[in-house]
Formats: sequence, structure tokens, C-alpha cells
Amino acid sequence: MGILAHQICSYSFGMTRRCVAAAALLLLASFVSAQSTGSNARPRASGLGLKVGILPTGKLNAITDVAGVDVGHTTIVRGDNVRTGVTAILPHSGNLYRDKVPGAIFVGNGFGKLTGSTQVDEMGQIETPIVLTNTVSVPRVADAVTTYILTLPGNEDVLSVNPVVGETNDGYLNDIRGRHVTPDDVFAAIKTAKTGPVEEGNVGAGTGTVAFGWKGGIGTASRKLPQNLGGYTIGVLVQTNFGGVLTIAGAPVGQELGRHFLRKELQEDSAKNKVDGSCMIVIATDAPIDARNLKRLAARAWLGMARTGGAASNGSGDYAIAFSTTPQLRIHTSEKPPTRNVELLTNDAMSPLFLAVIEAAEEAIYNSMFRATTMSGNGHKVEALPIDKTIEILKEHRSIK
Repeated sequence: MGILAHQICSYSFGMTRRCVAAAALLLLASFVSAQSTGSNARPRASGLGLKVGILPTGKLNAITDVAGVDVGHTTIVRGDNVRTGVTAILPHSGNLYRDKVPGAIFVGNGFGKLTGSTQVDEMGQIETPIVLTNTVSVPRVADAVTTYILTLPGNEDVLSVNPVVGETNDGYLNDIRGRHVTPDDVFAAIKTAKTGPVEEGNVGAGTGTVAFGWKGGIGTASRKLPQNLGGYTIGVLVQTNFGGVLTIAGAPVGQELGRHFLRKELQEDSAKNKVDGSCMIVIATDAPIDARNLKRLAARAWLGMARTGGAASNGSGDYAIAFSTTPQLRIHTSEKPPTRNVELLTNDAMSPLFLAVIEAAEEAIYNSMFRATTMSGNGHKVEALPIDKTIEILKEHRSIK
């Protein structure tokens, strides 16, 4: 039905004629609006000629370059004050509860709400879609993810579910207290999740977010190791909603644009430049690594965030969730032998993957901002990162030609 059309019709497989007509009108209006604002013209980092790091990207330069990974969004934009949504990442399209994937979580700064983290830490596995949303909608989204798992065919005897749900606070642009995310919004994001190109910017859980004082959102990127290093793929998806001093490929973009953490304090101005916020990083790989090395991989993602100038503030909820899609590492609940025989990468083989996740996380954060557009909501307005001025700065510092 389309993301925006979903906002006037609850997700279902049977719509009335009136709903279909309304959806068509809304989709047409959104198309005209996109054309008039030029949102389709905003590039990704690679579209600017920006080369982040040394490793090659996957075909799509997205988390979906890892075979089997699906991503879905529900974007909720209503009236003057609702700017929020849901993003779902599925490690595979089967029954995740019956075929769990090895997973791990690394906490950069724990001022956040990440449902399910302790069980992932303890058991080293993920058994539901990973879903991102806004802060106060986490309990409702977790309940919907639980419902989704319980109602899947084959799960009739399931008595315990560990939903993995993360968040950032979009309360500046969104009426977050209204808790506008519904179970249908969650089901829509999961059921429409697909492989292929991933929408970025003001979509899904990134609809109302802010990064470095400009519009943040959803971003993604990937890296593929050469065959002599295993040929493995690393894919990253981020939900950016944090502050600091924006740096792009070494260029001091935030400083030169005059918008960064502590700018006014350094000028002896009493006004403060807010830096608190959060970042969720989801990492997928097809490399055969277990929960222990997945946690080491997740820890390196924060080096990518650091390269962008993130300040990891006191009030930031920063989490990285990593999983492996390797079929032979899946945990099958229908089979419970006392031992398992699996092949894993050694510790020494991890270093190229560490570099890959650093580069992919850095580029995904840039993409979340390059693709985002100016948004007003909840009585506030957040400008998109100015592309033309940013290009001038990048050229001046020889970050691009």
C-alpha cells in the first residue's frame, strides 16, 4: 500500500474502496511534494564522490548486501506534530524463533531502552526481528513483536519470547508523549520488510530524529572483503539522533558551518548547544562468527561513530547489535543435541572485519544525514545538512575532488 498511505489505513490485506482511493490521493500528494522539495535529488555519500575508507562496498552499499537480510519501515507523519515510525531488520525471512541467529550487543553509553539485551548477552542468540522506534513506544512495540512471533505457524507451543527493540528519542519533532506507534505499524514494518535497496533519511524509526543539529534519520552502508580475506560481507544500518562536532572524511564540517557541540560556550555565550541523543547501530554479517566475536565486532562500530565526531554524551543511549546469518550457526529449537560441531573464524581472522564495520558504520551515519530532508513538527524545524556548502568544505579539505 505504501508507507504514507498506511497512515490513513490500518495495515491489512483487505482494504475498502474508500481506503484505496484515499491512499492513492495521499501517495499522489506525497509524490508531488517530493518533486517540489527536491528530496529525490539528495545524494548518498558515494554520490558526492566521497570514498570512506579503503575497502570495497557491497553491490547496494546497504545492510541488505548480506544475503537474506530484510528491512522494512513504517513512517508515521500526521498533522503538525506526529513525526515518528518503526524500522524492522530481519536476519532471515524464516521463523526466527525456530531458527535463531547468533547475536551480541555492545553498549557504548547505556542511557537508553533496549529491550531483550540481557537475554542476548546471556544466551548469545537473537530470536525475533530487531525493531527500532522512539523511546516511549518501546514497550508497545515489544508487545507487538511478541504477538508477531506467537502467531507464526509452528510457534503454537511457545511460552517465552525475547523481543529485541531499540530506540532513540524523537521528542523534538514528534509528539512523543502521544505514543502514536500502534501494533499495526509494527506488523507493517515486519511484513513489508524486503531485501534490495534500503530507504534512508526521514523514514521509519528515523522520521523525527536529529543528528549534529541537522536532520538525522536512517542510514546504511556495507563493506565486502576480498576473497583472499574470506569474501565476507558486513552490512550496517543506523538510526542517528545524537550530537557532537560533525566531521566528514576528516573535514571539519560542523565547525565550518558554525553548528557543533560547545560552540556557544567556547564563545563565552551562556546559551547551550544540545548534544544529548542516541544512536542505534545494527550490524549484519555472513561471516561464521559466534556471539563472543560478534560482541567484539559490535564494539568496533563505535570507532566509526567516533570518526564522524560523535561526542558520546552523558545523555546518549548508544547500542550496537550484531548478528551472523551463516546458516550452519543457527540455533534450531526443534533440535536439542547436547553438542554442536561448527566452524568459526579465529580471532586472528577478525581484524579485516573490524575495519569493515568501522568504515560501514561511518558511511551509514553520513548517509542518514545526506538523505534526510528538512522537517518541521511539534513546533520545531530542523534543517537538512546543506549539501552545496558541505561539498565546498569537503573540496577545500580535499576529502573529495
